Amino acid sequence: MPLSPAELATKVGEAMYAVDPAVRDFMQIELLACEPGRAVMRMTVRAPMLNGHRICHGGLIFTLADSTFAYACNSRNKVTVAAGCSIEFLKPAHLDDVLTCEGLEQVLQGRHGIYDMTVRNQRGEVVAVFRGKSASLQGTVIPEEA
Repeated sequence: MPLSPAELATKVGEAMYAVDPAVRDFMQIELLACEPGRAVMRMTVRAPMLNGHRICHGGLIFTLADSTFAYACNSRNKVTVAAGCSIEFLKPAHLDDVLTCEGLEQVLQGRHGIYDMTVRNQRGEVVAVFRGKSASLQGTVIPEEA
């Protein structure tokens, strides 16, 4: 019996996370959910992540959003990469803040998709918003069920 879209997305997320040491080990980002067209990831701001202003380096907030984008746009088991993105930083993140990023598919047409990520701190305040454009390639993330 083929997997449901939700079961497939969960398996895709688990498979990607298992071979993603940059996210899992280096950044210590947790994968909380991978659903069709949606992903949620979480990261705690640690001392090595602070810049010269003693706030979280914007590139690391970008990495959280970009990683969430990757899981959301691959959730349908089509190998998908970023074709472009932008981020708006709205509020600084500080040491020990817990940042949660939710990524949602807005449009999926042919090979291209548009996804919006929202990064919030533990108080629910929006720290950053990120929009990504995806492009699907040939192949699947995990083998297709027979």
